[in-house]
Amino acid sequence: MPTIVVEVMPKAELLDPAGKAVTGALHRLGHSSIAEVRIGKRFELRVDGEVDAELLKQVEEVAADMLANGVIEDVIDVRVEPASAHGAGAAGETH
Repeated sequence: MPTIVVEVMPKAELLDPAGKAVTGALHRLGHSSIAEVRIGKRFELRVDGEVDAELLKQVEEVAADMLANGVIEDVIDVRVEPASAHGAGAAGETH
């Protein structure tokens, strides 16, 4: 079963309070070479059948309309995940 991955990030011009908190914690732990952390979201959509250009276009529309808040977030990537990335695990299994 193919998986389409959608990645959403806060708009570059907006503050990312959660990312700032993680950056601060990393600095306190001695990881001062990490200049900035930005936190986004990753969605995995498992689909029936083959992934073609039409399905990817539909997923891009869904991502823009439902998965991202267009006021504060950008959809930065929509791609088909290689089958080997998930293996043949049972539904609901985490990797």
